[in-house]
Amino acid sequence: MATSQPADSASKPPPAAPVRHNGGQAPRYQISDLCTSLESYLPPEQVREVYRAYLFSARAHEGQKRLSGEPYICHPVAVARILGEMRMDYQCLMAAILHDVIEDTPTAKDQLAEEFSEEIAELVDGVSKLAKIGSLSRAEAQAESFRKMMLAMTRDIRVILIKLADRLHNMRTLGVMRPDKARRISRETTEIYAPIAQRLGINSLRVELEDLGMAAYRPWRYRVLTDHLNKLRGNRKEVINGIEEAIRARLEQEAFQGEVSGREKHIYSIYRKMRDKHLSLSEVADVFAFRILVENVDTCYRVLGAMHSLFKPVPGRFKDYIAIPKANGYQSLHTVLVGPHGQHIEVQIRTHEMHKVAEEGIAAHWHYKTGDEKFPPGAAAEWVRNLLEVQKGSGTSAEFLEHVKVDLFPDEVYVFTPKGQIKVLPKGASVVDFAYAIHSDVGNHCVAARVDRHLVPLRSRLRNGQTIQILSNEDARPNPAWLDFVVTGKARAGIRAFLKRLETDEAAELGRRMLERELEKYDASLADLQENKIQSLLEQLKVNSLRELTIDIGLGNRMVKLVAGTLLAVDSLDKDGEAGADLTIRGTEGMVVKFGNCCHPIPGDPILAVFNPGKGLVVHHQACPNVLDARKSDANWVDVRWQEDVQGEFVAALHVDADNKRGMLATIASAIAEMGSNIDDIRTEDHDGRTSGLHLLISVSDRRHLAAVLRRMRAIPEVLRISRDLGS
Repeated sequence: MATSQPADSASKPPPAAPVRHNGGQAPRYQISDLCTSLESYLPPEQVREVYRAYLFSARAHEGQKRLSGEPYICHPVAVARILGEMRMDYQCLMAAILHDVIEDTPTAKDQLAEEFSEEIAELVDGVSKLAKIGSLSRAEAQAESFRKMMLAMTRDIRVILIKLADRLHNMRTLGVMRPDKARRISRETTEIYAPIAQRLGINSLRVELEDLGMAAYRPWRYRVLTDHLNKLRGNRKEVINGIEEAIRARLEQEAFQGEVSGREKHIYSIYRKMRDKHLSLSEVADVFAFRILVENVDTCYRVLGAMHSLFKPVPGRFKDYIAIPKANGYQSLHTVLVGPHGQHIEVQIRTHEMHKVAEEGIAAHWHYKTGDEKFPPGAAAEWVRNLLEVQKGSGTSAEFLEHVKVDLFPDEVYVFTPKGQIKVLPKGASVVDFAYAIHSDVGNHCVAARVDRHLVPLRSRLRNGQTIQILSNEDARPNPAWLDFVVTGKARAGIRAFLKRLETDEAAELGRRMLERELEKYDASLADLQENKIQSLLEQLKVNSLRELTIDIGLGNRMVKLVAGTLLAVDSLDKDGEAGADLTIRGTEGMVVKFGNCCHPIPGDPILAVFNPGKGLVVHHQACPNVLDARKSDANWVDVRWQEDVQGEFVAALHVDADNKRGMLATIASAIAEMGSNIDDIRTEDHDGRTSGLHLLISVSDRRHLAAVLRRMRAIPEVLRISRDLGS
């Protein structure tokens, strides 16, 4: 190993050694090979620093072996080689060689910072998994490590580049793994790391990760597709060569300077098209694609015209990613043509510079880097920075991982703000997704939108080319139902974060009211109690503040009777105090006061509230069968009453038996609307063919309003019976 070198050997890398193969695995790549290749673009002093990092890593990993039996140091050297092929800077290469020393050896982060630099120590720490946390499951620990890595990536993009190279080499050497572990790693690669590579525009890594992942996770399907394409390649070789020559001839005829290359689409992209569009392999028309590289943008469009005159274009299959680049910065013209034998062929036209970005994405920045910036500009970098907002709105690491997965969809729609700014969103994005893409505050307060100057609901799906104007109101707030249709991680995280804050504030206010009500039974109030007495209670209950205590009460996690009894140093369960006023319900308490879906209480009804720990109060009609058990226990229910001037709309449930005549449903709906009420839901059932049963949920303001609606409905000749449904 390298540790046998003399101490001053870091000044000069050893001569290149031949590449050896390791039992059918990826070739073993030596440090000498790496240093030789790095000399093509790095100055000698930086290559020596990379070699110094190798010596340190070799000492740290001394005695460790991979499952294949080779020395462990071969893996970090291979990872650095992948990054060297991407022409990454020397600090990134050093961190790649050192990337496992914190995780797999006794080396500490501080030691790396002292030996090399704080920058390199931060890069290595960002890639390192968290040590096993006792109470977390493996899935939770993996999610927490993923969050740590992604947040480190928001500070320095090279963290994820090192991780992607690490994953690529692990996939290349996956054959020595147990089948179950190999399948788990392959699935994770396909679902997370390959989409991240695509989101960052690193096509060269993405393609190999996808194909290697499929080969291990879907081996039979991969083998069938590979065999079929090998046969197809042999049968069509002459045809493909003929098309390539025809394209070159047309370019020469038009005096265009360009490079033409034909390629076969990779296995996973063909499989994904078959899966997503429910096609057989014979129905996947554009298996072969041709790429034309030219010098400038103007020539791209002129070559496009030449191709459309050479072969007929397929209508609706032209995409201009030069004028409107993809979210990862990808630019190219795509068109599908009908070839000489009727087959579809895809042609991509772009400049040499666009091709470099298409293959290397965000990593292409380091080819021209002159400063010390850790984060290149661009759309992909903006996505990474948006992860910070997603993190703030995520309660757990698993939730954060879910949000990131949602944001890795490859299909996109391109829409415009009223000022003409382009916003790129995932396919299926709604108006609410667009609002959160503008700013979290815009999303939190949006109430409607104009799409191409027409008012549309917030759940409307967006299409390419639309112009969206968001209408907002400062008093508006997110609706939990939005989570059913938003598709971006930023929107989901923003909605959840706002609702959690809202629930906390409402729980604190409700809990304080409940505590004050309980103290009234003993002629006391929070304002009358001494501060040291309250502080003593907080210490006894192990909570940090009175607000935290009232939140626990409002959410039903603590019984208010016990808290009040402890606070007054009396046993509130045994002492009969003077009866205080019942807790009043305004109907506007929000998320911590809910109304039972079984009985649908409305203002004016006799009501009872049942504690649902962690959620707050659920209000029921006193005649609801579901609260009979709650009445038997003093520990989980509380007397409540409606406030005198309750405002708002509430849902009432009705059961109607009516003659099954033409227009009957329309007549009933019209009568309900006539009385200023709306139908929220309707369900019908046939009784005997002559009569129908209707189950209605209608909105009313109180019992008087409901009584007026019932009187009007009873006047309809087709209505035989009508009653209120209080549950069963």
